[in-house]
Amino acid sequence: MPLLWAIRDLAGLKGTKYGCGVAQCGACVVHLDGEAVRSCVTKVSRAAGKKVVTIEGLSETNSHPVQKAWQEIDVPQCGYCHSGQIMSAAVLLREKPNPTDQDIDDAMAGNICRCGTYLRIREAIHTAAELQKKTGTKG
Repeated sequence: MPLLWAIRDLAGLKGTKYGCGVAQCGACVVHLDGEAVRSCVTKVSRAAGKKVVTIEGLSETNSHPVQKAWQEIDVPQCGYCHSGQIMSAAVLLREKPNPTDQDIDDAMAGNICRCGTYLRIREAIHTAAELQKKTGTKG
Protein backbone atom coordinates (compact mmCIF):
# COMPACT_ATOMS: atom_id res chain seq x y z
CA MET A 1 0.00 0.00 0.00
CA PRO A 2 1.37 3.47 -0.82
CA LEU A 3 2.04 5.68 2.18
CA LEU A 4 -0.31 8.29 0.69
CA TRP A 5 -3.33 6.01 1.09
CA ALA A 6 -2.38 5.18 4.68
CA ILE A 7 -2.10 8.89 5.44
CA ARG A 8 -5.36 9.87 3.74
CA ASP A 9 -7.59 6.82 4.17
CA LEU A 10 -6.37 5.21 7.39
CA ALA A 11 -5.07 8.20 9.38
CA GLY A 12 -7.70 10.55 7.93
CA LEU A 13 -5.21 13.34 7.19
CA LYS A 14 -6.39 14.99 3.99
CA GLY A 15 -3.76 17.73 3.54
CA THR A 16 -1.43 15.50 1.54
CA LYS A 17 -2.85 15.35 -1.97
CA TYR A 18 -2.98 12.76 -4.71
CA GLY A 19 -1.77 14.31 -7.94
CA CYS A 20 -0.33 11.90 -10.45
CA GLY A 21 0.38 8.63 -8.66
CA VAL A 22 3.79 8.25 -10.33
CA ALA A 23 6.01 10.64 -8.31
CA GLN A 24 6.08 13.32 -11.00
CA CYS A 25 4.03 16.22 -9.60
CA GLY A 26 4.99 16.58 -5.91
CA ALA A 27 1.48 17.11 -4.52
CA CYS A 28 2.00 14.15 -2.18
CA VAL A 29 5.33 15.17 -0.59
CA VAL A 30 5.72 14.29 3.08
CA HIS A 31 8.76 14.02 5.33
CA LEU A 32 10.05 10.56 6.18
CA ASP A 33 12.70 10.89 8.88
CA GLY A 34 13.30 14.42 7.59
CA GLU A 35 13.61 13.47 3.92
CA ALA A 36 11.10 14.78 1.39
CA VAL A 37 9.48 11.73 -0.25
CA ARG A 38 6.67 11.19 -2.73
CA SER A 39 4.11 9.34 -0.65
CA CYS A 40 2.21 8.09 -3.72
CA VAL A 41 5.08 5.70 -4.53
CA THR A 42 6.55 5.18 -1.06
CA LYS A 43 5.41 1.86 0.39
CA VAL A 44 4.00 1.89 3.91
CA SER A 45 6.59 -0.75 4.81
CA ARG A 46 9.36 1.79 4.13
CA ALA A 47 7.82 4.10 6.74
CA ALA A 48 7.65 1.44 9.46
CA GLY A 49 9.45 2.70 12.55
CA LYS A 50 10.20 6.07 10.98
CA LYS A 51 8.87 9.54 11.67
CA VAL A 52 6.31 10.62 9.06
CA VAL A 53 5.41 14.31 8.99
CA THR A 54 2.58 15.58 6.83
CA ILE A 55 1.52 19.18 6.22
CA GLU A 56 -0.70 18.86 9.29
CA GLY A 57 2.33 18.03 11.43
CA LEU A 58 4.69 20.69 10.11
CA SER A 59 3.29 23.15 12.66
CA GLU A 60 0.21 22.91 14.86
CA THR A 61 -0.40 26.66 14.52
CA ASN A 62 0.77 27.26 10.93
CA SER A 63 3.74 29.11 12.41
CA HIS A 64 6.47 27.33 10.46
CA PRO A 65 8.47 29.98 8.55
CA VAL A 66 7.46 28.48 5.20
CA GLN A 67 3.78 28.50 6.13
CA LYS A 68 4.02 32.09 7.36
CA ALA A 69 5.78 33.16 4.16
CA TRP A 70 3.21 31.36 2.00
CA GLN A 71 0.48 33.37 3.73
CA GLU A 72 2.40 36.65 3.62
CA ILE A 73 3.15 36.37 -0.10
CA ASP A 74 -0.31 34.88 -0.82
CA VAL A 75 1.27 32.13 -2.90
CA PRO A 76 -1.58 29.73 -3.69
CA GLN A 77 -3.97 30.28 -6.52
CA CYS A 78 -6.03 27.07 -6.48
CA GLY A 79 -3.88 25.69 -3.64
CA TYR A 80 -4.02 22.01 -4.59
CA CYS A 81 -0.26 21.50 -4.91
CA HIS A 82 0.83 23.68 -2.05
CA SER A 83 1.03 21.16 0.77
CA GLY A 84 3.64 19.34 -1.32
CA GLN A 85 5.33 22.62 -2.26
CA ILE A 86 5.55 23.68 1.40
CA MET A 87 6.89 20.31 2.52
CA SER A 88 9.59 20.39 -0.17
CA ALA A 89 10.49 23.99 0.68
CA ALA A 90 10.83 23.15 4.38
CA VAL A 91 13.43 20.49 3.61
CA LEU A 92 15.25 22.86 1.26
CA LEU A 93 15.50 25.52 3.95
CA ARG A 94 16.68 23.04 6.56
CA GLU A 95 19.47 21.94 4.20
CA LYS A 96 20.22 25.38 2.71
CA PRO A 97 19.13 28.19 5.05
CA ASN A 98 20.17 30.86 2.51
CA PRO A 99 19.16 29.44 -0.87
CA THR A 100 19.88 31.18 -4.13
CA ASP A 101 17.28 31.40 -6.89
CA GLN A 102 19.07 28.48 -8.57
CA ASP A 103 18.99 26.42 -5.35
CA ILE A 104 15.25 27.02 -5.10
CA ASP A 105 14.62 26.24 -8.76
CA ASP A 106 16.65 23.02 -8.50
CA ALA A 107 15.00 21.85 -5.26
CA MET A 108 11.48 22.70 -6.35
CA ALA A 109 11.75 21.51 -9.97
CA GLY A 110 9.87 18.31 -9.17
CA ASN A 111 6.86 20.14 -7.75
CA ILE A 112 4.37 21.13 -10.41
CA CYS A 113 1.99 24.06 -9.97
CA ARG A 114 -0.62 24.00 -12.71
CA CYS A 115 -1.56 27.60 -11.86
CA GLY A 116 2.03 28.73 -12.47
CA THR A 117 2.75 30.44 -9.14
CA TYR A 118 6.45 29.65 -9.40
CA LEU A 119 7.65 33.24 -8.95
CA ARG A 120 5.56 33.61 -5.78
CA ILE A 121 6.85 30.27 -4.54
CA ARG A 122 10.44 31.44 -5.00
CA GLU A 123 9.66 34.76 -3.30
CA ALA A 124 8.01 32.95 -0.38
CA ILE A 125 11.02 30.67 0.08
CA HIS A 126 13.32 33.69 0.25
CA THR A 127 10.90 35.29 2.74
CA ALA A 128 10.86 32.10 4.82
CA ALA A 129 14.67 32.08 4.86
CA GLU A 130 14.62 35.63 6.25
CA LEU A 131 12.00 34.66 8.85
CA GLN A 132 14.20 31.75 9.94
CA LYS A 133 17.16 34.10 10.41
CA LYS A 134 15.08 36.54 12.49
CA THR A 135 13.49 33.89 14.69
CA GLY A 136 16.40 31.49 14.84
CA THR A 137 14.18 28.59 13.79
CA LYS A 138 15.21 25.83 11.45
CA GLY A 139 13.27 24.66 8.39
